[in-house]
Amino acid sequence: MGQETFVYEFVGKKLTEGSFQWSAPSNIALVKYWGKREGQIPANPSLSFTLTHCKTITRLDFQLKEISGISFDLFFDGQSKEEFKPKIQKFFERIRPYCPYIDDYHFVIHTHNTFPHSSGIASSASGMAALAVNLMQLEQGLNPQMDANYFNQKASFLARLGSGSACRSISGAVVVWGAHSEIAASSDYYGVPFDGALHPIFQDFQDVILLVDKGEKKVSSTVGHDLMHQHPFAQQRFEQAPANLSRLKTALETGDLEAFIAIVESEALTLHAMMMTSMPYFILMKPQTLQIIEHIWSFRSQFQIPVCFTLDAGANVHLLFPKAHKTRVMEFVQEVLAPWCQQQHFIADEMGFGAQKIDL
Repeated sequence: MGQETFVYEFVGKKLTEGSFQWSAPSNIALVKYWGKREGQIPANPSLSFTLTHCKTITRLDFQLKEISGISFDLFFDGQSKEEFKPKIQKFFERIRPYCPYIDDYHFVIHTHNTFPHSSGIASSASGMAALAVNLMQLEQGLNPQMDANYFNQKASFLARLGSGSACRSISGAVVVWGAHSEIAASSDYYGVPFDGALHPIFQDFQDVILLVDKGEKKVSSTVGHDLMHQHPFAQQRFEQAPANLSRLKTALETGDLEAFIAIVESEALTLHAMMMTSMPYFILMKPQTLQIIEHIWSFRSQFQIPVCFTLDAGANVHLLFPKAHKTRVMEFVQEVLAPWCQQQHFIADEMGFGAQKIDL
């Protein structure tokens, strides 16, 4: 399915005003997306777990207006946020060819996160995904014949144009973004639910996010992606990622926790290795990040409990494990890992299933 499929064609109906509200979760990539081509196209495929509690909740109010053009107000945590508006403006400009009806309305966007903004927990992913599904709810009002599959695919397509990883926050517990020969219907344009038979051991996976640093990252993901263009190891990385996705697909289907752990941790460290070997180079991990990783390795070795870590583009650590071990692992988190977190804060999350409509 190509991009032209998502161009909206007016069907003769306009809504005058209304409001929608949706939540969209963050997601944590296990095979990392790092590097992109023009048009928010990923340089390699990625695979992620969708979360449940770390999410953005966005209400979209819309009103028909006489003067055509992009027009919106933005409120974050109840406060007007002018500094966030350029990113939303750019998003609207990018989706305008596919959603020309946005010129007909003035929008008021009210949004908030259940987790710290800009700290490496994919807040842009959940934020753009939440806005995209609200816009698709409007489009569905203009075109009531739209089916759920098209709704989700176009929502993912639109979300990608705001933040690449946002396309993995629309639907599915495990989502693949980027064309891959072993994933049916996979696409560079939108995320698709993992098409394999997910082994039961992975169906209730837990993710404890250890908040090492709740501040804004010193180097944005956008800058990091751009540095892959001239990166000395870019080509090797772009070959490694699809191979790792193939291996991870097998592990997810067979329940091979040992292989899962090896791939996921290697992917996390490779992501940060790319940052440390770019020019200019940068480090997003903190000393506490490394201490937590060392403790995770020690705990896994000592107790033979299948815990592992992954990292997003930030200092925080995601601790992944099967729900069957939750009681013992949470003791470990409280007693050993929490002291390395900022103000001992962490978020206990688990695998989720995507965006959800909230009745007003």
